[in-house]
Amino acid sequence: MEVKAITKFARMTPAKVRDVARQIQGRPVLEAADLLRFIPRKSARLLAKTLNSAVANAENNNNLSAKDLVVVAATVGQGPMLKRFRPTAKGSAHPIRKSTSHITIVVGDKK
Repeated sequence: MEVKAITKFARMTPAKVRDVARQIQGRPVLEAADLLRFIPRKSARLLAKTLNSAVANAENNNNLSAKDLVVVAATVGQGPMLKRFRPTAKGSAHPIRKSTSHITIVVGDKK
């Protein structure tokens, strides 16, 4: 059985989150949580919150044990982009694009 958790509109570029998400795919949930705890990046904190939510969903809704779960997939998609402008020299402006991400983590039983 597979259970998922989604974090939407996370204020970080998808490329930065994907770098960390690739490291936890296929690992047992407890090992992935330990790994994320020691990665000093904001994206690791976002992924850890989503992973904890997926584990809580599995335990509460489907009566699964956390020690029997594996990270089946950790995908990161592009969210909407916030468009801003920054004033520059001679009265002109440059666009600033602030990216957001949609993080999906799927956990399932060991097979």
